Amino acid sequence: MKLLIVESPAKARTLKSYLGDGFSVEASVGHVRDLPRKGLGVDVERGFEPEYVTIEGKGPVLKKLRDAAEKAESILLATDPDREGEAIAYHIVEALSGRKKSLRQRFRRITFNEITKNAVVEALDRPGEIDLPRIEAQQARRILDRLVGYKVSPLLWKKIRPGLSAGRVQSVAVRLLVERERERRAFRSGTYWDLRAHLAAEGRAFTADLATLEGAAIAKGRDFDERTGALKAGRRVVLLDQDRVEALRASLADATFTVGELREKRSKRSPYPPFTTATLQQEANRKLNLGARETMRIAQGLYEAGRITYMRTDSVTLSEVAIGAIRSRVETRYGAEYLSPSPRRYKTRSRSAQEAHEAIRPAGTEMATSRELGLTGRQEALYDLIWRRATATQMADARLRHLTVRVDADDARFRAAGKVIEFPGFFRAYVEGSDDPDAALENQEVVLPDMREGQELACRKVESRKHETKPPARFTDAALVKELEADGIGRPSTYAAIISTVLDRGYAVRQNKHLVPTFIAFAVTELLENHFQNLVDTGFTSEMEEALDEIARGNVDWRSYLAGFYNGRDGLEARLLEREAAIDPREASTVRLGDLTPRVRIGRYGPYLELELDGARTTAPLPEGVAPADLSEEQALELLKKRAQGPDRLGEDPESGETIYLMDGRYGPYVQCGEAVKGGGKPRRASLPANVLPEDVTLATALKLLAMPAPLGTHPESGEPVKVGIGRYGPYVVHQSDYRSLTDGDDPLDITFDRAMELLAVPKTRGRRAAAKPLRTVGEHPDDGQPIAIHKGRYGPYVKHGRMNASLPKGLEPDDVTVTIALELLRKRRERDAAKTGSGRRGPQGKSSRK
Repeated sequence: MKLLIVESPAKARTLKSYLGDGFSVEASVGHVRDLPRKGLGVDVERGFEPEYVTIEGKGPVLKKLRDAAEKAESILLATDPDREGEAIAYHIVEALSGRKKSLRQRFRRITFNEITKNAVVEALDRPGEIDLPRIEAQQARRILDRLVGYKVSPLLWKKIRPGLSAGRVQSVAVRLLVERERERRAFRSGTYWDLRAHLAAEGRAFTADLATLEGAAIAKGRDFDERTGALKAGRRVVLLDQDRVEALRASLADATFTVGELREKRSKRSPYPPFTTATLQQEANRKLNLGARETMRIAQGLYEAGRITYMRTDSVTLSEVAIGAIRSRVETRYGAEYLSPSPRRYKTRSRSAQEAHEAIRPAGTEMATSRELGLTGRQEALYDLIWRRATATQMADARLRHLTVRVDADDARFRAAGKVIEFPGFFRAYVEGSDDPDAALENQEVVLPDMREGQELACRKVESRKHETKPPARFTDAALVKELEADGIGRPSTYAAIISTVLDRGYAVRQNKHLVPTFIAFAVTELLENHFQNLVDTGFTSEMEEALDEIARGNVDWRSYLAGFYNGRDGLEARLLEREAAIDPREASTVRLGDLTPRVRIGRYGPYLELELDGARTTAPLPEGVAPADLSEEQALELLKKRAQGPDRLGEDPESGETIYLMDGRYGPYVQCGEAVKGGGKPRRASLPANVLPEDVTLATALKLLAMPAPLGTHPESGEPVKVGIGRYGPYVVHQSDYRSLTDGDDPLDITFDRAMELLAVPKTRGRRAAAKPLRTVGEHPDDGQPIAIHKGRYGPYVKHGRMNASLPKGLEPDDVTVTIALELLRKRRERDAAKTGSGRRGPQGKSSRK
């Protein structure tokens, strides 16, 4: 019996369907060993020797693999064909064989770029050895990340705020976001006007825009300085203001509009290369509104099901078999005229690209569509995107005809441009930025009427138009991936994790599709720029990536490279020792925005404003969600002024006699009864509902809010009160722990008992306390036969059995959890709970068994 080990249970299931009875297929469920979660885990004094430990929860997995390996005549490692997959294979060998030389000799490595029967059978015929230089490159990368993260992060805790982190690639990505936000803050809008003429030729309407006046070009957005809002020096353009443009419009009322010149040219457009990891993430973000991590999760599922080729690749190469399959499908689906005259072959320009991989394409030779495969939902959408992009590569060029018309009217010249798609070619399958090629073809065409030079045109209307220049756009996932790739930062397989880390660490928030850096990101970036410039320098980080590639090629010794980075006068260790004493925590936690008089400081509970007002230091918390580029001088001073004046006094509580205040905090306005006393309990507080403005709050309103949850009446069946309240997730009514959220039309201050009873009568179908539908059921618990399921929680996925929950360790995906792994996680959770409660133990349903 041969044993085949892969990293994913889903991949294992697909492979089992291809292999005969002579094979056993098992999954390692990702990595089995890693550096310890606590401590550096690297001996810098002994050549950066790593200390590997078994990942939490992987003990039962390793035991199962070890038992299977002992019985197998040969063991094939079929983990993914990249550095990470190579590392997983290496650690499986180390963990299973230990010092058993006889067992170690039975391991062989196989790789395939797609999980199809032909590809797997071919790989089985040519087994090889683990690529040690690639292991060393992956190990060097892991140790580099650990050195930066574990050495620099504690400095951030001391100087700015506890809980912050630095990262070799993460910090560079954050700096890119911060630099763009700085550009937006420095931006000054420029205003310009122009005219648009609504014309007709032989009764067919079209529009033309003012291009020149008295021979000089009209100012456009590109002519303005982004930092001043004024025209750039040396620009020979006419800047029209409203008065002048209106005067010009009036003067053209009786002008004759004639065709001054016609220009026609033809062009061709060739299809884009097939997808790499980076371009797939960009297009999935633009077309399908998927984040980088979600894109990779869906692609992983498609790969493991044998639907697409390996999705972590920076190569645009297509195999000859794939080219043949695509060309055959193009001819049958679109017709021979849509086939490119000869096969198109794409070559990757990046020196670091792994040409052994193919681009991302549909697996196999059938080029089946998503409908033919029966795919649904997001898998269908992403597969269809990959199918169309790959199909387009072997299609004919698109042919276009461009027509430019100059229209003269006195001293003004207008311009109209048209475009006609004479032959759509590959556009029939794929138009970048659109998920509907047919609609995109229609949108791309601007058809002008037939005209001749000297022809007089009918002018139906001339309208004036105001324009304002726009600040540089914030990064989306797609734009950031594109920038990272262009700068050589990270590798395609890491982009999704980089963006997720930046968001999870609080260095950015997502607003619509944009990544907005926080004030904490500004403070961390400024500290690193001032004291550890290399760590946030794109050129230096790109050079590190190239060095890691050289290690993978066997050209650089990994220990020597790490020594050069960490040791010596200019190494990270010396720099940390030198700069720690020089960094003033107060300065490090201060964000100075050049045009803002108050200072922004990072405090324990978030960013706040600070300024000397009337000789006294005044502070005010910054409201949640204010972006650094959008914080104005007026807004900052108003927040500080309100804080200095103190809270609004609404009156006194008739029961306690304490003063009722209207206050403003980080999370918005609220009312408070009494004052906070150092060392005492917190005063009663209540947030204002979304429909209540601060200026409309009276003492009566405040008392109602502070009394919540307030009784509305007695439930006729239970005799228990029905109450209304406002919680973290909005207003609600409740009876005996049975909650219902209020609808948009309900006001918690005026809701009646009858309306509350109506809401409670509606069966609970969703909400925080509704019975959550599991992501998947793992199996039955051997003790009681009750189901073990995976649920999605606020802090990530978790295993649930009865009332016992156990979080999934980082890196363990819900689809990879088996009954064995789930039981181990639940056991460890019971042990932790028992340790906290002394001798208390929990039974199968999570109930305490102590009397």
